[in-house]
Amino acid sequence: MANTLGSTKPYMVRAIHEWCVDNALTPHLLVVVNAQTKVPKAFVKNGEIVLNLNYSATKDLHIDNDAVVFSARFGGVAQNLYVPMDAVRGIFARENGQGMFFELGSPAQTVSDEGEAEEADVKKQSKQDASKKRPSLTIVK
Repeated sequence: MANTLGSTKPYMVRAIHEWCVDNALTPHLLVVVNAQTKVPKAFVKNGEIVLNLNYSATKDLHIDNDAVVFSARFGGVAQNLYVPMDAVRGIFARENGQGMFFELGSPAQTVSDEGEAEEADVKKQSKQDASKKRPSLTIVK
């Protein structure tokens, strides 16, 4: 029997958004624009866009496991935005830069048993050790 482990990203995005709002900070979403992303193209720079997710800047904001959806005004014109969760690069507070950033392209992992999961983790660790590339974390207080 196979288990599909969902991504933790949407939960982290919602949590950091809530943390920002609770602390009177302005949550910003860093998005890598792809074919599925619906954002105003005029504001895209180097294939990315930063979106203000504060409730005062958005209308009907909804963050679910698949996407971030809301309406916002750009140059006085209301637009509907759609950001698939796989296009989210990070969420952070504008005032202090604290938040969380993600690697792109990390699909849900399918595991048929615990042995395969451990084997996948060992292979992943070996690849990281081989390339000397260590993940970095941002501490959120």
